[in-house]
Amino acid sequence: MSALARYFLSKGKVVAGYDRTPSELTEELNKEGTRIHYEDNVALIPENCRNKENTLVVLTPAVPGDHSELVFFREAGFDIQKRAQLLGAITRSGKGLCVAGTHGKTTTSTMTAHLLYQSHVGCTAFLGGISKNYKTNLLLSQNSPYTVIEADEFDRSFHWLSPYMSVITSTDPDHLDIYGTEAAYREGFEQYTSLIRPGGCLIMRKGIALQPKLREGVKLYTYSRDEGDFHAENIRIGKGEIVIDFVAPDTRISDIKLGVPVNVNIENGVAAMALAHLNGVTNEEIRQGMESFRGVDRRFDFKIETDKLVFLSDYAHHPSEIRQCILSLRELYAGRKITAVFQPHLYSRTNDFYREFADSLSLADEVILLDIYPAREKPIPGVTAGLIYQNLKPGIEKSMCAKEALEDKLKNKSLDILVTLGAGDIEDYVPCIHQMLENR
Repeated sequence: MSALARYFLSKGKVVAGYDRTPSELTEELNKEGTRIHYEDNVALIPENCRNKENTLVVLTPAVPGDHSELVFFREAGFDIQKRAQLLGAITRSGKGLCVAGTHGKTTTSTMTAHLLYQSHVGCTAFLGGISKNYKTNLLLSQNSPYTVIEADEFDRSFHWLSPYMSVITSTDPDHLDIYGTEAAYREGFEQYTSLIRPGGCLIMRKGIALQPKLREGVKLYTYSRDEGDFHAENIRIGKGEIVIDFVAPDTRISDIKLGVPVNVNIENGVAAMALAHLNGVTNEEIRQGMESFRGVDRRFDFKIETDKLVFLSDYAHHPSEIRQCILSLRELYAGRKITAVFQPHLYSRTNDFYREFADSLSLADEVILLDIYPAREKPIPGVTAGLIYQNLKPGIEKSMCAKEALEDKLKNKSLDILVTLGAGDIEDYVPCIHQMLENR
């Protein structure tokens, strides 16, 4: 939503809105000219946003249907559009390069945007995270026809898009509160593939369970780390570096150094480089762009990295993402103790996957579980973080903790590798933990 707010500010529009809690991002938006309030109160809607003739209301599906301000706009007959509807209109006005998938889409789309933006091709981009290269989630280009968009499957939002080209990174089941079954979740992705415009293409990770429904004139490519139309070869990992050769059907780019040397970024990078290559970014621009990529806030985001202590924050909130994160830490820091702090996100997701969460978290040496972050949901009887706690494997050092007590709990602990995981407000506690660890 913040990227759209910035987009409309750049167009000279008045932008106001509601968010549940203040954050560093909302403070930045306020400084840029957005008027944000944090109480669900119709009286706080600015006067110049009460005229339905000149006001567009943009809705994120995270807002519940009984939100009083939303009810006010709905009953007064305002034009209300989902965030994804607006992004869909933007993709139809140019060439949308969309990245979909259960996980990997934020990093891959941000990487793609960086490759294009720093090249002669350029792009506009609406990203799902804050790019560390640009300190924002919105990139604007006046002359490029390309718009990079993270295609979100939640609430079937990506069905509003009209991609020119798309990557699909993964289809591991998620959001079963919306889709109901794993089969319906994958059908949602199959329907999405039917929206790709003739003349474009789908770049699909090799091996995922999906039967794409492509229109005539849409090409299908595969990619992965090691095989497919686009893949990596001659992978060299060591001394804090990852260097690869990128292989495409019609070219090879040797000796590409990853700016964020994490194993999963080999595959993310292959997908991003495929999109960049197909849209005219030169081999040398790709090589330079991959080396200069600095990552995304909350995606394997190092806060402290010394010989004695490593502290990082990660947005991982699905069992597969947690597994990948901890395994990457195991590879980078073999033999060292990993302490994982996890805040489950949503009662429904916890109920659907508590055994899988426990399996993934059990790859750590110590697990500290916080209470479930509810976001838009009401509690489900019997569903708590305790379900995950009870299923952690024997031998794991484990505890449960209120998020307000987390800093004190960590203060006197002997820590080696510490990672905070989750998509909720656990991120709000990271600066305090960072400061505490720096000071001790």
